[in-house]
Amino acid sequence: MKLFSEKGYEATSVEEITAVVGVAKGTLYYHFSSKEEIFNFLVEEGMKLLKNSIEIKTSKCNNTKDKLKAIMLIQIKGIVKYESVLSIIFSQIHGNESRNKFCQEKVEEYVSVIEKTVKEGIENGELKKCNTSVILFL
Repeated sequence: MKLFSEKGYEATSVEEITAVVGVAKGTLYYHFSSKEEIFNFLVEEGMKLLKNSIEIKTSKCNNTKDKLKAIMLIQIKGIVKYESVLSIIFSQIHGNESRNKFCQEKVEEYVSVIEKTVKEGIENGELKKCNTSVILFL
């Protein structure tokens, strides 16, 4: 992850990945068919960690206000803890290649977890009715 984050997708070679991971190229290709598959796996797993953190923390909250506070704290901590993942995703989010679309999809999935909380707050009367798409980016 660190290689993609520091060097970017294009400048990172499979040889560098194998050197960092400490496996032979054949072993890496046994598990992954391409550099893009490695990249997608890292992005997928990183975003799962963030989404799971939100779901675990918000499940312990009794109201929408506390859930939103928990989400904000996770996002602040996530910037530090998952800096490499976020750096990779945001460096590849623009464009029309499959890797760009994959990153866009993962961000949308993450945002939908937060949007669900906002919608629940509106439905149960804890939040005023609003355009949830707009409020998520404030």
